[in-house]
Amino acid sequence: MTIDFELSPKIKGTQKMLRMFAENAVRPQARKYDEEEHEKPWDLLKMVHGFMKGGVGGSLGGGEKKEEGGEKKRSERQLTTAVVVEEIFWGDAGIALAFPGQGLGGAAVQATGTPEQKEQFLARFSGEEPVWGAMAITEPEAGSDTANLRTTAVKDGNEWVLNGEKIFVTAGKSALEDSKGFVVVWATVDPKAGRAGIKPFIVEAGAPGMQITKIEDKMGIRCSDTVSLSFMDCRIPETNILGSAEVVDPKTAGTKGFKGVMATFDATRPMVAAMAIGVGRAALDLLKQTMAEEGLEVRYGICPNRMTALERDIMDMEANLKAARLLTWRAVWMLDNGDRNSLEASMAKAKAGLVVTQVTQKCVELMGPLGYSRKLLLEKWMRDAKINDIFEGTGQIQMLITARNVLGFGRDKLK
Repeated sequence: MTIDFELSPKIKGTQKMLRMFAENAVRPQARKYDEEEHEKPWDLLKMVHGFMKGGVGGSLGGGEKKEEGGEKKRSERQLTTAVVVEEIFWGDAGIALAFPGQGLGGAAVQATGTPEQKEQFLARFSGEEPVWGAMAITEPEAGSDTANLRTTAVKDGNEWVLNGEKIFVTAGKSALEDSKGFVVVWATVDPKAGRAGIKPFIVEAGAPGMQITKIEDKMGIRCSDTVSLSFMDCRIPETNILGSAEVVDPKTAGTKGFKGVMATFDATRPMVAAMAIGVGRAALDLLKQTMAEEGLEVRYGICPNRMTALERDIMDMEANLKAARLLTWRAVWMLDNGDRNSLEASMAKAKAGLVVTQVTQKCVELMGPLGYSRKLLLEKWMRDAKINDIFEGTGQIQMLITARNVLGFGRDKLK
């Protein structure tokens, strides 16, 4: 099948609309909600919720192939979502991450839930009021090494009982403040089984025994809440486990258990890459706009030895952002065609996370004291950028996953 990254007229229309929304509605409020950390811009949230109900932005599920006239027609849901995410994050990353929606929690349900679970929990996001979904993975003793998770889930009659602690839960406060919100919690049903014993559980807002123990004060994305959660004999219905409770070898588990939940990231990591590209573009656009106002023009097409250092820096940033975008669109194109994209998703996130930190820092440097001041949003974008290289698997982890896939090595051969 031929890969075609030319955006359809429909996606271009959505892109144009979201650019206007990001520029005129989101960006003017960016500084306010950076300073008033964790406050929600409810006017924007309700507006965005209306967009989502109207079908703007696709979803975080896998791709589908539709039959039309005897021919397969690919879905464009993931590509549309990536374009939408990039434009919104061009407006502001902190506010964008505070928007309601499925998030990682909904993505996990989409990837591994039963039809009944999808109908029960995902339908909440299309209701009249904004709803948030979150996922709790990281623990004080287990970050990237998920095999060391200590949160336990024990079956007791017709309920699961969870005990443990989770940290750095994005949108955890938002998900638990609303009666329809939920958090997907990774816990082990058999600590001796390692990764094979790790299962995802849906813990709904108001579940007894779950509480927020800390709200993080962060460097960037300050409008988005990040919390720590504790589970003390937290009881949930037995039907709230995603997938089977059976402990099986991850190598032969198909889409069950830990291997199935990891497929969640195949859908969400390209979206994190799109977030990064949006922030990087915002910084570079501002730099080029400021240059133009000062009468400085980038001379494309001239010999490299005639370029100024500034021109070389700008062209290098543009090239790296475009490379990151092509990797991202390749990853979502594969999702839209129902293809496995673990390698491509990790490559896109690794590239975009590195590029956005380099681009925002370089733009601040080239703008001098003005870039470092709070007069412009540029210093904020530099602070916001770094999270893209950290959450949903650090850049180092993405490089490790990429190396394993390219070389054909397992965890036992390459750590």
